[in-house]
Order: sequence, then structure tokens, then C-alpha cells
Amino acid sequence: MRTSNANPTEGELELLKLLWDHGALSLAEVHERVGREVGYTTVQTRLNRLVDKGWVEKQKAGRVPTRYAAVIEPDSVRETQLTDFVERVAQGSVVPLVAHLVQGASLTSDELAELKKLIRDAERRHNAQQRED
Repeated sequence: MRTSNANPTEGELELLKLLWDHGALSLAEVHERVGREVGYTTVQTRLNRLVDKGWVEKQKAGRVPTRYAAVIEPDSVRETQLTDFVERVAQGSVVPLVAHLVQGASLTSDELAELKKLIRDAERRHNAQQRED
């Protein structure tokens, strides 16, 4: 299964989100839940592409309509998309992105504590890597 570098198109991501939220669905159920004017065959083509990429599997059971289930985890897609975004927008530097998000947000105490923990963890990884070099 090819799940690395999972960077789906907007249309593919829309279908993946449906499968993550609702579990395995038939083609008709996916088409019904898209919630906007998208052709049945367009949905079918997108699902088949997701199957070909190894991000969705077909589940066949007798006379029951084929169901489609996501096999790639949301975190995998999120990680790839965020990495790609940082590369495109900030030339690989997370500092401008984090600065923009933190300066424009009203953070809770829990969110501040989580950010501090992330920074401490990053410092530990950096220091450990420096000792290895």
C-alpha cells in the first residue's frame, strides 16, 4: 500500500473525509453525501483513483454493493499536506508560519502548554542530533 507522500487533490480529500467520518460506504452513499452537484461517474472515478493509489480499499461481500473504506489515516495526509505547505509558502521554515498563527490567535492555557511542550521536545531532538554529529 502506497501511503507515503499522501497528498490527495481537493476532490479526493473530500471523499477521504467522508470515509473517515462515516466508515465504509457504497458508491451511491458517497455520491449522496458529497452534498453538491458532482456526477455519479466523477465520484466513481475519484474513488477508483483512491483505490489505485492504495488510500482506499474496495470491500465486496456477495450481493451487497461494493463498499469503499479509507485505509490511509488522516494524520498521514495532514502531515504530507502541512510539509508541502511549509515548503511552498515559507521555503521550509516553520517559524514564519507558527509566528503568524500564534500572533493572530487567542490561545488557551492548555494550548500554550502544548506549544511549550512541542518546543521542549524539539529542543531535545535537536540537542540529541547535535551530540550524534
